[in-house]
Amino acid sequence: MSKAKHFSILSLAAIFAFGSYAPLCSATDIDLVALSNGKAMLIIDGKPPKNYAEGAVINGNIKLLTVDRNHAVIEVDGKKQLLQLGRTLLQGSNDGGNKKVILQANELGHFLTTGQINGGSSLRMMVDTGATFLSLSANDAQRLGIDYKKGVLSRSSTANGVIQTYRVKLDSVKIGDIEILQVEASVQENELPFALLGMSFLNRVTMVREGQQMTLSKKN
Repeated sequence: MSKAKHFSILSLAAIFAFGSYAPLCSATDIDLVALSNGKAMLIIDGKPPKNYAEGAVINGNIKLLTVDRNHAVIEVDGKKQLLQLGRTLLQGSNDGGNKKVILQANELGHFLTTGQINGGSSLRMMVDTGATFLSLSANDAQRLGIDYKKGVLSRSSTANGVIQTYRVKLDSVKIGDIEILQVEASVQENELPFALLGMSFLNRVTMVREGQQMTLSKKN
């Protein structure tokens, strides 16, 4: 049985969003703690952990579709979401349609999430208010079909010195229910453990931090 890595991740966040989901009337707190033999062990709203088999209804409109060694796919109001080991919040919106996501700091104090770029496959990201642009590795850019070498050649100062980068503009960046169009990004040919969600995205949302929790809301 795989044990949970205690990452604390965004609402829909260690969730890989395959598509948007219908707003929930209230938040459902789901903690995926283990995966084994086609079953997922989940903690729902702080209740004792329980194993769910593929096809099981987890909670009302949430259904467990499939399980493999690394993640589980759930269905929320008919929309598929990928759930990884770690704490996940499904945050409903009942405040007049204001779209928001909630992040919980991990043990290192970092805010991690998963999002989509240009509607492609999902990508791990870390909130980085010190980064001017959303930053990607060349490998991630290629996987997402971004021809980054057509971008503007530039240089960037990093902890490892000055590196060559390419400035590009992304059609869209989506985190949970928040989608921002025409986001400037920087692609570097060095490896990155995850993309950096920099200020070219963060400047276009409202950020509120309370202790170990951060809420991102789309600006009207």
